[in-house]
Amino acid sequence: MKFTPQAVDGVHLVEMEPHSDERGFFARSFAAEEFEAHGLQSAVAHANVSFNHRAGTMRGLHLSLPGHPESKFVRCTRGAIVDVAVDIRPGSPTYLQHVAVELSADNRAGLYLPAHVAHAYLTLTDDTEVLYMVSVPYAAGAEIGYRYDDPAFGIPWPREVSVISDKDAAWPAFDHAANAAAFAAGVDS
Repeated sequence: MKFTPQAVDGVHLVEMEPHSDERGFFARSFAAEEFEAHGLQSAVAHANVSFNHRAGTMRGLHLSLPGHPESKFVRCTRGAIVDVAVDIRPGSPTYLQHVAVELSADNRAGLYLPAHVAHAYLTLTDDTEVLYMVSVPYAAGAEIGYRYDDPAFGIPWPREVSVISDKDAAWPAFDHAANAAAFAAGVDS
């Protein structure tokens, strides 16, 4: 596998290195020892699938509160998405910066997000399926989020959002003071 650090500290694009022959190809899509060798969290507590009927479907921006260090490894297994990571970690060298990458069934790439980096994606095709591997079990009440179109992040989405959940549409605008307080209150183990 090929690991390429992205513009947000700790975020990596992970690409398979296929071995091809007349049958097709074989490639490793995840290897705990390779993730660890690159300083990435390798624990997988859950593997989740998200299916989206329509292009223009927005999911996010989501993350877990400090005290619940959930890292993610995201791959698009059908269709295509623009996957976005936003650094909201106070004190991070890339605070409030974002990275956007296209993940698709065709490019077979994945995006690794360290704990406490906000995550969202927008579907580019109908009938899109996304696989998330997460490092810790889901903790009810530990999820927070921000608006996908918040000017504090300046994310240039490649198309209009046509489908969004009421929950995602209702996330608050980013607030520096509230964010700092949330991080000060939480302690990751």
